[in-house]
Amino acid sequence: MKVGIVGASGYTGGELIRLLLGHPEVEIQYITSRRYIDKYVHTIHPNLRHISNIKFEKFEIDKANNCDLIFLAVPHGASMSLVPSILETGIKVIDLSADFRLEDEAIYNKYYGEHSCPELLKKRVYGLPELYRNEIKNASLVACCGCMATSVILGLAPIINADFVDKKHISADSKIGSSGAGKKFNFATHHPERNNVVRPYKPTGHRHTAEMNQELSKIANEQISIAFSAHGVSMVRGILTTIQVFTNRTVEDRELWKLFRAKYNNEPFVRIIKQKVGNFRLPDPKIVIGSNFCDVGFEIDESMNRIVVLSALDNLIKGASGSAVQSMNIMFGFDETMGLVFPGIHPI
Repeated sequence: MKVGIVGASGYTGGELIRLLLGHPEVEIQYITSRRYIDKYVHTIHPNLRHISNIKFEKFEIDKANNCDLIFLAVPHGASMSLVPSILETGIKVIDLSADFRLEDEAIYNKYYGEHSCPELLKKRVYGLPELYRNEIKNASLVACCGCMATSVILGLAPIINADFVDKKHISADSKIGSSGAGKKFNFATHHPERNNVVRPYKPTGHRHTAEMNQELSKIANEQISIAFSAHGVSMVRGILTTIQVFTNRTVEDRELWKLFRAKYNNEPFVRIIKQKVGNFRLPDPKIVIGSNFCDVGFEIDESMNRIVVLSALDNLIKGASGSAVQSMNIMFGFDETMGLVFPGIHPI
């Protein structure tokens, strides 16, 4: 099948190219960039030297007509101007931006500003295969989830509707590497300012909170509101999310094991990490860098009737491009793991 990547010069676009070049059923038809037209891909993504000689082009809908699928890796706010015209041609779309993640127009407007084609918000499928595998199969528009939202949703999905959970008091904190800010330069991402930090950059009101509330409320069959904070830390890629869940009774370890295994034992890219020995006893982003895995684990604080859930993933892979390829595999009937079965890089 033939695919195009619009906005392929950023970090997620570069990772999409890398993943798709190794996919046995995919040919990259063309890649676009407004800034780097006619430049070879390796001049922007140097890890692709001697791997591909494809050049960046200007986006034109006529060229999109030669594709079976278009990935949109453009900034937030840009996808909504492209999606309607692409869908009209019959081409399927996987959007990595936030433009179609939320179903409710009013909530979207609150977090991102006015939406130009809100009628599509109800027609898209939320691109988290672990929740919407069957819906993704027949989708024309898949909206990939936010990286931190992915880590929180996958961490909480096994237990959010359990009878022992105090659903009114759930908090989560994500620590994310600098690549989560994207490729555009600004003072906050300047190396002397960004290195050696644990910086609270969105302790309240983070945009990904809307996705978390939207999806976890569906699972729980009641309104869920997560108290979420985000910190930038001194690493390039990766997310570690710590979730605190309070319970209305004592919960045993084996209860949680049963719930997590029931949810994830058959999931190809979610691993339950809870070991008694070794250096990596619980999820750690260091172990998943470069992979499409999300590692989840938990500990019980009996003195506080508290469960601490930990979730680790690579924000550029399982949090973006890898999840997009996973959805593509589902949409086109390929093995879901095709082009994605590789371990993380260690040490890094």
